[in-house]
Amino acid sequence: MSLPILMTVDDDPSVSRSVARDLRRRYGQDYRVVRAASGADALDALREIKLRGDAVAAILADYRMPHMDGITFLEQAMDLFPSARRALLTAYADTDAAIQAINVVDVDHYLLKPWDPPEEKLYPVVDALVEAWRAAGERPVEETKVIGHRWSSPSYKVRDFLARNSVPYRWYSVDEPEACRLLEAAECAAEDIPVLITPDGTVLRKPQGEQIADAVGLSTRPASEFYDLVVVGGGPAGLGAAVYGASEGLRTVLVERRATGGQAGQSSRIENYLGFPDGVSGAQLTDRARRQAQKFGAEVLTTRDVTGLEARGSARVVKFGDGSEIAAHAVVLATGVSYRALEAEGVAELTGRGVFYGSASTEAPECAGEHVYIVGGANSAGQAAVFFARYAKEVSILVRGASLQASMSHYLIEQIEGIDNIHVRTRTTVVRAHGTDHLEELTLCDQERGVTETVPTGHLFVFIGAAPRTEWLGDDVLRDEHGFVCTGPDLVVEGKRPPGWTLDRDPHHLESSIPGVFVAGDVRSQSVKRVASAVGEGAMAVTLVHRYLEAR
Repeated sequence: MSLPILMTVDDDPSVSRSVARDLRRRYGQDYRVVRAASGADALDALREIKLRGDAVAAILADYRMPHMDGITFLEQAMDLFPSARRALLTAYADTDAAIQAINVVDVDHYLLKPWDPPEEKLYPVVDALVEAWRAAGERPVEETKVIGHRWSSPSYKVRDFLARNSVPYRWYSVDEPEACRLLEAAECAAEDIPVLITPDGTVLRKPQGEQIADAVGLSTRPASEFYDLVVVGGGPAGLGAAVYGASEGLRTVLVERRATGGQAGQSSRIENYLGFPDGVSGAQLTDRARRQAQKFGAEVLTTRDVTGLEARGSARVVKFGDGSEIAAHAVVLATGVSYRALEAEGVAELTGRGVFYGSASTEAPECAGEHVYIVGGANSAGQAAVFFARYAKEVSILVRGASLQASMSHYLIEQIEGIDNIHVRTRTTVVRAHGTDHLEELTLCDQERGVTETVPTGHLFVFIGAAPRTEWLGDDVLRDEHGFVCTGPDLVVEGKRPPGWTLDRDPHHLESSIPGVFVAGDVRSQSVKRVASAVGEGAMAVTLVHRYLEAR
């Protein structure tokens, strides 16, 4: 078995050689020392190390490096090796940055340069790092096995659920020899697929959401019946509310129907979010936010379908589809929006079998050498096109309007124009999807010329419109004509507060027509549909929750 790795990252060759020499002198028998000249080179090396299955015990990174400073590098390195211990090499003038790193990216130590003599200044720090790494241990990744059919919608749903909840799994197509061996060992037949086998050997036949969540260790049941704050929805707004609520001492539970992240979690690349100059995938961003919320003590429940909301005295009660309920002093509604269904013949029958809503990143390897079609003209569609262009032979974006300018960010339009295998077809709609077991062809209509054509393809990804899906809220929560929840000043009409309002004040800015029920993110009427604004509204909602609780 390979020795665990100590990595050092510094753009100054003399410093890099010096720290590597001192580390090898003390730790060379038990650890392999790897050095890199930049954050980008170090990340490439870490990715290779990850693929080989080797362990990284500790990373020492210089703070002042061009292109990518040490804090940014360590933050990205955490996604690859979260259990590796981290130290920042810094000059005396940068100690403030080092302290910031301890708070922001959980850096364990910082070292002032120079560290002579190493016996007094370097080795005690590294000793502490490796001892902490050993104490925590590094368990091998335990894989869940999924056996299914390539073009089965239920099989796709299982894979998508595991991927979006960051559960490692290995996929076996039912026609593979190893899949047949696994089915035989599990005493299952082809008609039982999809079959899920957990690392401890538990076999699930045709599993559903909550059953899968329980089997792979996700939380599905609340630990308490009453909380300070219930957050409904696990997108950026909900995660923002959960982080700020829990960090400020509120007993907080976040309830999510499927997987944290919402539509943003399915984005292949977000490049205009503050603090990520190199971009970040939606899955990475929301996984960090989920871990951050749990770090502060928030509970995160998955596969819980919320079906009702009720004011019961001073309590706000959230009802679940199974008849159970939880209550809290306050609620933040952050349920986001869902993609609208594509109204074209054959689409519904082939959903999950070549037709997908959202980026469906699990399908990317299957797109190799194919012509992929994407419907939609907003940022999510553009990000998906850039992502799938790395795999597919050709990507066509189908847009109902005359151009992308009205609905897509300028930076993304420029990216798309610079990628040779992406083509934009304006004034074009999908008329019909064809196929038996899976999508085989699409009939497209050029609205400008009034002509149709049928094109071969096995993949269609849909990103059209947004539906709030707020019917479950009932009549007490006022909504606009499109179903988005009205809040704050919009509820006061001609000086009159909303019907049933019981408090001697107007609703707070993000407060709904039920006092103590706040709304954040895309589901709020007149909200800005951007990740950053959703996170900001989630944080702001918690501030207003405090104001509401203090006035009671």
